[in-house]
Amino acid sequence: MGRKRAVGGIEIPGWAWLVPCALVPVVLLNLGVAWLGETQVSPLSFSFLQTKARALGAYVAHRPECVLDGHPPLEPLIEDTERRHGIPPGLLKALIQVESETRVHRISPAGAMGPGQLMPDTAAQMRVEDPFDPAPSVNASGRYLAEQLRRFRDVRLAVAAYNAGPGSVNGRVPRNGETEFYVAKVLAAYEHTKPKAPVARKARPPDASSKPGAASKAKAPVKPSSRPAAGSKPAAKLASATR
Repeated sequence: MGRKRAVGGIEIPGWAWLVPCALVPVVLLNLGVAWLGETQVSPLSFSFLQTKARALGAYVAHRPECVLDGHPPLEPLIEDTERRHGIPPGLLKALIQVESETRVHRISPAGAMGPGQLMPDTAAQMRVEDPFDPAPSVNASGRYLAEQLRRFRDVRLAVAAYNAGPGSVNGRVPRNGETEFYVAKVLAAYEHTKPKAPVARKARPPDASSKPGAASKAKAPVKPSSRPAAGSKPAAKLASATR
């Protein structure tokens, strides 16, 4: 039997002292992800521990490189990636807004990393050495999204595959309590990020003077009358009267 220790008059089994020792690394890992990764995660969360540890390790390896220099703006990188991979303009931008709110150093509660929230295995598959480096990370997210667009030929299904994986999409958006809401958020953001269609100007109605027949309806110039005015005498009669 294990040895017992008395605390405040209460005997505690020896194995019970192992519980705090096991909890400390979990709590520290979750607090590190929450603080450094700018996200919300329960300190006692036991989900995705290995993935979060890998993400936190990648963050620690990356952070010294951008302490002084920072990062370039994301929008030009996103627009260039959309053009390069044939993504509908504004779609990748909407997806990144939903994924990370354009925060380069974000780590999700599941251990996804960077602006496009690449999982460690996905980042390795896309050959991204540093998921927190915006240029390769955004490019990898664009390539992955373009692959899903070519595969499914449907924006909704491609966005769903980006979130849940292409194997989970079988002709419809998976209803797993997350993906269906994720797709709705991305499509709502896409309505604001995609280029606006040019507004067609209404043709002005033609002027009345330019209508056919308008000239004939215009008043003709008044000609001087050849008839003498009332009360006036002809010139011949006036001449005889003065004689």
